[in-house]
Amino acid sequence: MIPAAFDYAAPTTVDEAVRALSEAGEDAKVLAGGQSLLPVLRMRLAAPSVVIDLGRIPELRGIRDDGDALVIGAMTTHYDVQRDQLVAEHAALLARATDTVADPQVRHRGTFGGSLAHADPAGDLPAPALALDAEMVIAGPGGRRTVPAAEFFQDFFTTSLAANEILVEVRVPKHTGWRAHYEKFNRVAQAWSMVAVAVTVRTEGDTIADARIALTNMAAIPVRATAVEQALIGRKAEAETIRAAAAHAAEGTSPTPDGNADVEYRQELARVLTGRAVSAVVSA
Repeated sequence: MIPAAFDYAAPTTVDEAVRALSEAGEDAKVLAGGQSLLPVLRMRLAAPSVVIDLGRIPELRGIRDDGDALVIGAMTTHYDVQRDQLVAEHAALLARATDTVADPQVRHRGTFGGSLAHADPAGDLPAPALALDAEMVIAGPGGRRTVPAAEFFQDFFTTSLAANEILVEVRVPKHTGWRAHYEKFNRVAQAWSMVAVAVTVRTEGDTIADARIALTNMAAIPVRATAVEQALIGRKAEAETIRAAAAHAAEGTSPTPDGNADVEYRQELARVLTGRAVSAVVSA
């Protein structure tokens, strides 16, 4: 299908982009990588009056070291995140999760910030961002503000971004030396995950000193598996410990049933995948 007619703007600075959004009002869409927006436009599920393309704003791209955190520009592609040495060293969970996103074509065009701002509950990057306590830096008419990942995701395809704001960059606290794994279950290759588990763990000898675990597609937003974390921290990285901890994975979740799986099946998947992911991490 062919999209409905719309005006097109391609600002070259963040200020220009914010101004264009403010002038367009709520009847505008922001184009990042376009891997989610373009199909929606073609199917006419959205018909904005203006599409604002962020692709010509250089400051929105790149990854840099900022002391105790990495700063990832919102327009940095999945491919660049996946291959970046800083990410591999200090935020391995992001590299692991990004490696599972769709296919190479999508990873070359899709963007890190675009995926987070889209807030698909089955998307692969919100849960790792939550597990790593990432912070979203948002620009709007009143300047910039920072929102933690735990507050950024609000509902299905809904974030704390206002209609006249854009996601500029993401600050990811360094987890240097932490092991990481992203365990994803889907029915066919390259499909959205039915359930996925993001795990990063810090060990001291054979003891789990700290653990961060978040679940994909187990609620309208990514959720932390805090009961699993608490059952792991301070204990030996043994099979029985992991099995007992993983049994708590579905606690506090509210998965949505659909044609792929009902609630009980997704809850069981969460438990099984959590056990697999933690086992993979501690045995690495």
